[in-house]
Amino acid sequence: MNELYPIFLKVNQLNVLLVGAGKVGLEKLTFLLKSSPNAHVTVVAKEISEEVRQLAKGKSHVTLIVDAYQTKYLGGKHIVIAATDVTETNHEIYHDAKERYLLVNVADTPAYCDFYLGGIVTKGNVKIAISTNGKSPTTAKRLRQLLEEVIPEDIDDLVNNLNEYRKTLKGDFEEKVELMNKITETLVRSRN
Repeated sequence: MNELYPIFLKVNQLNVLLVGAGKVGLEKLTFLLKSSPNAHVTVVAKEISEEVRQLAKGKSHVTLIVDAYQTKYLGGKHIVIAATDVTETNHEIYHDAKERYLLVNVADTPAYCDFYLGGIVTKGNVKIAISTNGKSPTTAKRLRQLLEEVIPEDIDDLVNNLNEYRKTLKGDFEEKVELMNKITETLVRSRN
């Protein structure tokens, strides 16, 4: 059973600690910045790959620190991602983060994750997150590719127009919801 509760975090307003800057760290940083280009991320690693350096280049909201993991780096953070190639270090990060009530993700270790970084489809203001409950990232990737093909490119125009129309509606909340449901049902049908 999938008991995950999907939320969308404003990581441009939160502080993320990413420990590890190799291939997995690069993957996690790429994912964060693709989804939220202004995400505040501090990357800590003994060695920082050239690819991570290039990705962070010119981004004042991404800080690179060449150092071994220490608990002091958890200070002021909201979210922690452990992506080192040393299992014991990743577990240490997990336990240190949990002691501080921080949300933590240990790469490729579902038992040590409060959240997963799933597949994401973004078209303007429309963002869809896909999760397989940590069971199959490849399936999430394929579903993302399918949705990217199926969702029309002009979906953002539709969302913006409906938002403007919604602002003009009179009546109570239930009446507005009922009217918007009728309108969007018609629009969805007309696209098929």
